[in-house]
Amino acid sequence: MPVEPCPPAQESRLLETAPLIRSTLSQAPGYGLSLATTSMGPASLQQWCVWVEPVVGDPPDRWQKRWLTAVTAALDTWSNHLPVVLVNTPEQAHVRLLRQRPPRRRTASGWRASNGRSRLQLVKVRRQGVWRFEPEVAVLVSPELRATALQATALHELGHAFGLWGHSPDPGDAMAVHQGKVPVLQLSDRDRETLNWLRRKDTAFGDPKQHP
Repeated sequence: MPVEPCPPAQESRLLETAPLIRSTLSQAPGYGLSLATTSMGPASLQQWCVWVEPVVGDPPDRWQKRWLTAVTAALDTWSNHLPVVLVNTPEQAHVRLLRQRPPRRRTASGWRASNGRSRLQLVKVRRQGVWRFEPEVAVLVSPELRATALQATALHELGHAFGLWGHSPDPGDAMAVHQGKVPVLQLSDRDRETLNWLRRKDTAFGDPKQHP
């Protein structure tokens, strides 16, 4: 009998809602030195289970369909570089991709709006009777954007969700803190190099043997 790659959570216990800490590394490829980590290592998994908010209505309106097309394209781009399994229910997911405008954030200069946001929390989850530590991420991507901006925003926020909790200083990277005039719709060499380095690092997440 085949093993279910993304079994639903039977029980979940919240550990931390603001878990990111500054890395103490002195060297890393790409923009690895800018990435935050957690007390249990990088918030990274060898395989990611992702739920995408479905469209509603019969038929759904064109704005919903445009959003789904854009975020699916961004997810497909990441899927070329790490294992991603699409799931049917939020209970199966590590990452939940939501069609929602992020709430404004208060900054030193006032309230700031954003096109997308990723919210990380750490959880202890029981799946098929086995407990694991897992990152749990809600990715909010506003539907009120042009198609290319939608895709670029989803690509960037999914990078955070998949463990790249930081930014590149280069505007040509998908994880740039500020992209150039042309939206970035593909991963750069630096994006891929940083991702591959991160996925090789030791982490406590996802391994049931470490946490019986």
